[in-house]
Amino acid sequence: MVQIAKVNQSITPVDCDVGESVPPNTDHAVSVSLPTWQSNIDYEEGAERVLTRMQTGYPRFYVHKCIERLGTEILQQYGTIDQRTLLFPTRKVAEHFKHFAVNHPDCKISSNQIQILEFAEAEDHHGDPNSSQSVSTSIFACIFPEADYSQMRKYWQHTGAGISSRRAEYAHALLKEGKLVHRKIQPSGIGSCKGPKRYQSKPSGAREKAAGEPAELVDQSHFVEERFGRNLDISQVESAKLAIRRRIAGSIPDLAEPNGNGASHVQAADQRETLRHSSEDDVYLYPCGMNAIFSAHQALLAGRGQLKSVCFGFPYIDTLKILEKFGPGCDFYGHGEQFELDDLETRLQGGEKILALFCEFPGNPLLKTPDLRRIKKLADQYDFAVVIDETIANFVNANVLPFADVVVSSLTKIFSGDSNVMGGSAVLNPASRYYSLLKEVWKRDYEDTYWAEDAIFLERNSRDVAYRVQRVNVNAEAVAELLQSHPSVKQVYYPKSSPSREHYDECRTATGGYGGLISATFHKSDDAIKFFDQLNSYKGPSLGTNFTLSCPYTILAHFNELAWAATYGVERDLVRVSIGLEETQELVATFERALACTTER
Repeated sequence: MVQIAKVNQSITPVDCDVGESVPPNTDHAVSVSLPTWQSNIDYEEGAERVLTRMQTGYPRFYVHKCIERLGTEILQQYGTIDQRTLLFPTRKVAEHFKHFAVNHPDCKISSNQIQILEFAEAEDHHGDPNSSQSVSTSIFACIFPEADYSQMRKYWQHTGAGISSRRAEYAHALLKEGKLVHRKIQPSGIGSCKGPKRYQSKPSGAREKAAGEPAELVDQSHFVEERFGRNLDISQVESAKLAIRRRIAGSIPDLAEPNGNGASHVQAADQRETLRHSSEDDVYLYPCGMNAIFSAHQALLAGRGQLKSVCFGFPYIDTLKILEKFGPGCDFYGHGEQFELDDLETRLQGGEKILALFCEFPGNPLLKTPDLRRIKKLADQYDFAVVIDETIANFVNANVLPFADVVVSSLTKIFSGDSNVMGGSAVLNPASRYYSLLKEVWKRDYEDTYWAEDAIFLERNSRDVAYRVQRVNVNAEAVAELLQSHPSVKQVYYPKSSPSREHYDECRTATGGYGGLISATFHKSDDAIKFFDQLNSYKGPSLGTNFTLSCPYTILAHFNELAWAATYGVERDLVRVSIGLEETQELVATFERALACTTER
């Protein structure tokens, strides 16, 4: 077990009311407090007592107040009382939304019912458009009948393509000042302009970049909001994005180490060969992890043609929705077992063609690891791509790149840890047989829509990701062992104790662990409820936070399809826990107290 220095963080009683941000008083939080089992059910059922208290929510499922206020003001000036709007960062995204809405069978709306308005900084407010320091501040409002809103919102949720709350906050301030104005959409490209005016002054005491010095080594202490007493220098945005991309590509030492945990010498050689040629140029940033998945799917469709995909293993809900709704369709192998790979192989032998196989490493919430070696063998033999979402394991614990053509991740989770910023990434494997094709597609189609301030926060949050992951690994292992030993617990889902552990270990890095996500079921439904309600942790959606965060996962993610989820082994009363950085002994004691409230068999 990796020995980690004790952190100066103890567990205090969590007092976070229904609808508050998690953590409290976090303007751009990515989780919201649903502190009891019943509050989660009430939220899913749309109970007023919960919905009226919601101050925020998970960004793809809840329109942040900053975005809502900006949209409302735009509608007041340019819409009618029977219309709604969704806001996007570029014309291309807005047009794609419109195309989806008009052509998808679930949407009953015509092209002339959707209006796209562009808002950009007024000419007299622009900086030098040729400046390398400029960032896009345009907003594209798609306005449509209010009656169609519920269907239109699904695009926002599934694709993750909407604007972020920080971008909305900045744009709204400009709109109120008369500096963000409506302009007629022209055929030419969208101009870029300076970032927030309050950030353009050079912070006092900022160190100059020395000649030849890597951009990410310049003093990063200024990458923090002005509200915390320092100035945010917008000129550092590109340096922040470069630092993030380099961090992902291999600057974390653990990533460059071959597997020391029983993998074959061939596998270790594969890892070294792939990593030696990886670079930040093969890493692409996105507003969130789901947008990275959506973009990878779109890129493969553009490069390889209109073919069905395969979703292997039980995934996070929107991955499957993306594959089903934004292309020719998807075949779902929800158990993630060998018999399903047998069936897929039989179909491929019969001449069936597929675009790509999408899978998670490991799956959420059952923490089952797919057999990547067999999947890659099938992909090589039958010519399809492999896209792996490694969010749960994360870059520090596992290297799945040798088995993938594209590796996607939600940087919102453990990479950030602070639960205050969204982000996503896609990494191309330079050893992939599709590399040249995909590189050309990305070169042609990629838009950097990751908002400047979000990048600043993500860079700052992720500097110590390797340490945090190792600390979480230790804590999760201790909690998993406790849960496994308790008689009230029916089953614990955790990569180390999973029957699929051998597949996880094959990709585990030399110092890698098994991640911070644990799921558990109980022999009695009442015990699951008692345990959850008594557990002294933050409770809400998301995972990978620096603090322990729990939720009744199936209730929250599959409330309207509980029977369907159960057919794949995802039980109604499953509790998912994302382990944080708390002191290990105190964390274990917290779980012991919650378990003590259950009824032993």
